[in-house]
Amino acid sequence: MRSFRYERVADATGAIRAGASRFIGTPTSAPVPFIASGAAMPDLMRLDTMRPQTLVDIRDLRGRHGYVIHDERGLHLGGLTSMQTVADDPTVNRLYPVIAQSLQLSASPQLHNRTTLADNVLQRTRCNYFRNGDSAACNKRNPGSGCSALGDPMRQHAVLGVNERCISAYPGDFAQALVALGATVSIAARSSTRTIAFESLHLGPEEPERETVLKPGELITGFTVPAGPWTRRSVYIRVRDREGYEFGLATAAVALHLQGSQVLAARIGLGGVAYRPWRAHEAEAALTGRALDEGSAHEAAEAAFAGAVIHGDNVFKPVVGRHTLVRALLQAQALQIG
Repeated sequence: MRSFRYERVADATGAIRAGASRFIGTPTSAPVPFIASGAAMPDLMRLDTMRPQTLVDIRDLRGRHGYVIHDERGLHLGGLTSMQTVADDPTVNRLYPVIAQSLQLSASPQLHNRTTLADNVLQRTRCNYFRNGDSAACNKRNPGSGCSALGDPMRQHAVLGVNERCISAYPGDFAQALVALGATVSIAARSSTRTIAFESLHLGPEEPERETVLKPGELITGFTVPAGPWTRRSVYIRVRDREGYEFGLATAAVALHLQGSQVLAARIGLGGVAYRPWRAHEAEAALTGRALDEGSAHEAAEAAFAGAVIHGDNVFKPVVGRHTLVRALLQAQALQIG
């Protein structure tokens, strides 16, 4: 591990100032070096994948930015709230079950208590070529060097939202639930704050070294999930090689507004199969206004993966992804909503 400077800040203003002023490099070359839990950064530094000059510790901001609030507008979550706090919240489990389930299925119990929501959505890919500091051909870590994963037999690679620059898969779970429910994310900067659609937070593979729209010094302070008739009829399904601490090969976050069997609105997020948190708009359109049954669920799944691009050993991913989505749709339909 390389040497670095450690700085602990007491408030958001200090964090933003430190994050921006201590940043070394171009605005597109590295993520903002904030740590709230230290869950992922030390691993990436030990692997020499990330080489921050400074780490800015923002744990002391939890008093202001660690909260779970429910009101008529929806669900409001602080960026520094722990995963476990949200997963255990009885109102979240009752009114937004897909949120609770996506957090309960993520990582280990130890990490649930340690990791914040902002940490979770900003986690980086598990692609071996990105995490291997000795490998030169990784556009995400070394822009312009190429993508060694193209033609590699590794089966975890993404099939949606990829191009020849990068085919790595986004590994998170919580983000799929936020995407499906149309959440927004609040971002604090040096002289202003802004709120954007969560679906716009993560970028595509056109410039793999840039993973989000965050600029140096910008800080995620919270998330808002709008209230809606679909939030209670929602599920998160995760398929993996084995139970336990294992990343998903294919996941589906589904929320439905039904009138009888007719779909008035469908909201679908897919994970494990895509470059970034993925909203399956084509699948939603295929279902809206139709009766939901096994046939229409399969048609929606086909629409979701119509643009899939396979490489090497990930040929199975569209198949598993379609089955996972069908299972999630039918399970959401079967929920008894009191």
